Amino acid sequence: MVGRIRKWVRKLGYDISPFPGAATHWGRIVETLESHDVDCLLDIGANTGQYARAIRANGYSGRIISFEPLSHIRHELERHARSDAQWNIAPRMAVGAMVGEVEINVSGESDMSSILPLDATAHERLASTRAESREPVPVTTVARILDDHAAGAQNIFLKSDTQGFEDQVLDGIGTSWDRITGLQLELSMQPIYDGQPDHLPLLQRLADQDFRPHLVIPGYWSRHYGRMLEYDAVFFRD
Repeated sequence: MVGRIRKWVRKLGYDISPFPGAATHWGRIVETLESHDVDCLLDIGANTGQYARAIRANGYSGRIISFEPLSHIRHELERHARSDAQWNIAPRMAVGAMVGEVEINVSGESDMSSILPLDATAHERLASTRAESREPVPVTTVARILDDHAAGAQNIFLKSDTQGFEDQVLDGIGTSWDRITGLQLELSMQPIYDGQPDHLPLLQRLADQDFRPHLVIPGYWSRHYGRMLEYDAVFFRD
């Protein structure tokens, strides 16, 4: 309902925000979703549902399907989604290049947990993100998700926040790129995980699929590195 009201108000040349003080970029993300008629959002790397809650609060009313592999935080994710009929939590799984099983490095900061290990520099400089344990988890692919969870959706948006595993998530799209309307990826300017690509090859890979950046969101600034390590970018085909 809020999304429809916002569309109608914009046609009159005005804009609204669901509540004062909402971060500007969340409203802009929702505006891009609305302008491309997104009706299904795949929230890969959901953690406790921060992303889904923010876009919902800023007016996105379509379907959300969240994927989170860490067992100890899923209860909080499920609690947040419980009262939202349009927000579904998929069975526990990671998303990668092929179906199988892998071990995830569980960090003391849950949103920094990754299938990839920290590289030597990050292990030294970012002590709070070091893995405290490892946990086996089943792995699926985006192509399988599209068949199993998003049947009937017309305009699918893929958000991936997988701590350095974004290239593997893209590998798992396979031949189903035409089913993806838009994407939001966390991109690294300074890789901190072993095997993690930086942002340039991923930008080129998306360009090869005719996706162009529509919104860039500054990310984590590290005083230990003296630079920004990552940023988010939203992509659609022009």
